[in-house]
Amino acid sequence: MTDPQKVLTERVQQALARAFGPEHADADPLIRPSQFADFQANVAMSLAKRLRRAPREVAESIRAELSDFPGTVEVSGPGFLNITLDDSWIEAEAARMLDDPRAGVGQAAPPQTVVIDYSAPNAAKEMHVGHLRTTIVGDALARLHEHLGNTVIRQNHLGDWGTPFGMLIEHLLDIGEETAVAQLQAGMGTEYYQGARAKFDASEEFKARSRKRVTMLQSGDPDTLRLWHVFMDATIAYFNKVYDTLGVTLTDADIAGESMYNPMLDQTCDDLEAAGVAVLSEGALCVFPPGFTGSDDKPLPLIIRKSDGGYGYATTDLAAIRYRVDDLKVDRILYVVGADQALHFRMVFAAGKLAGWLPDDVSAEHVQIGMMLGKDGRRFKTRSGQSIKLTDLLQEAVDRASAAIADRGYDEATRSEIAHAVGMGAVKYADLSVGHDSEYVFDYDRMLGFTGNTGPYMQYATARIRSIFRKAGLTPDEASGPIVLGDPAERALALHLLGFGALVEQVTDRSEPHRLCAFLFETASLFSTFYEELPVLKEGVDADTRAHRLALCALTLRVMRTGLELLGVPVLERM
Repeated sequence: MTDPQKVLTERVQQALARAFGPEHADADPLIRPSQFADFQANVAMSLAKRLRRAPREVAESIRAELSDFPGTVEVSGPGFLNITLDDSWIEAEAARMLDDPRAGVGQAAPPQTVVIDYSAPNAAKEMHVGHLRTTIVGDALARLHEHLGNTVIRQNHLGDWGTPFGMLIEHLLDIGEETAVAQLQAGMGTEYYQGARAKFDASEEFKARSRKRVTMLQSGDPDTLRLWHVFMDATIAYFNKVYDTLGVTLTDADIAGESMYNPMLDQTCDDLEAAGVAVLSEGALCVFPPGFTGSDDKPLPLIIRKSDGGYGYATTDLAAIRYRVDDLKVDRILYVVGADQALHFRMVFAAGKLAGWLPDDVSAEHVQIGMMLGKDGRRFKTRSGQSIKLTDLLQEAVDRASAAIADRGYDEATRSEIAHAVGMGAVKYADLSVGHDSEYVFDYDRMLGFTGNTGPYMQYATARIRSIFRKAGLTPDEASGPIVLGDPAERALALHLLGFGALVEQVTDRSEPHRLCAFLFETASLFSTFYEELPVLKEGVDADTRAHRLALCALTLRVMRTGLELLGVPVLERM
């Protein structure tokens, strides 16, 4: 499908080559939307100095080479090119887009294999709000990449191994498997952990048992491994309830926790040491990637084996990189992890490159996730200072959504279904609509609002378009057009919709789902203007006008529905 800015970029680049020589064919035309025309190209301003000519003269030369252009080009000011596309071109491209089930979104060429590492809760504790953003953003990126035809390998890097599991398994034995499983499946992981920790701190006998159990776990003792699986199965069952509530696409098949990489850690260290990439420093095995220094200006170590022989996150992450490159054959790895881990990942990536495990043709990227804040601007917690349980947060969103639609006459089952969709849509959209690396304030009142750039407003916009078709006695797929632009509101909406495909590709490439939210919000706003100014079904609208306006409604709905589904936001038939 044809994106206006892509078309204009190609045409202006061709004009640059004709006017000033082929060496200028790849110059960026600097095309941006304009309040004075559809678009403005500012390339003459940047090119003038290189050509030693006046910017306006350069702009006139470019304009002269755009004779076959599907619109008009005017030179304004010191050398801006104001570009207005022909209505007939917009109509034709919008009609083509209406016939495309993918709403103008192309396929990756060539497709890539992409690992997306996200969610990653700690199995020794329950999920809290800190896991919400990584889960939501990671899942949206997975949906986007799959829609473009990339092979997506989801990796839920659970914290499911290590010394705490000694006391966790001993606590399980003390309280009984049945009680432990019930507690863990109910999402009481924090209470479970606190109970085990209290005994560990208070009882030397329990502490000794716990340490022995760690040794048995690490040595592969069959009964200890069985108990570990009992613990993990119950914990994962709870995680799955949260994922099901949120409507994210993670499954048990996507689990690739620390335990998976544990057998690889000895070899990871041995190979790094043998290659001279890792060296002993104060009893610990370390990699010193160049360019990293501490506050004392001394080289900063990435510790891969502690002085006591234990391993840390860096060891596991390096083993994971090697596995993902060598075994999964990835082209790109996205780590959707908190921004506070930025230094860690920069050093891990640098160490991976030093070792030759992260080649230049594989991209490893840290998709930094900013902190969630409360209305007071501080880390989002309960009044007592504890992390808020994720299940409680999500249930409150549903309860508030249910209250907001209480007077709409729905039966109990319908109200429950809509409330869940609105509540989850509100939470997810509020997160995705801000830059993933930014902090954002979690505010139920704002995110559940039915006006502004919110999930409920987006859901309402799609439901309203569906209601138009119900009144017309048609399905959206039966709207066939043609699309005719007889009014500025129609033209503005159609022109905007043509940019959807390219926008989705950019959002996916740059890992910026907030830009898709911004596009959808503008889509909803432009549709609202169109619908308020131009009757679609009212008496007096002739059949042809009705048909082409319904076609524009159908195209808008397809773009809105596709965009929201890519974000993981539920789309409702009615609201």
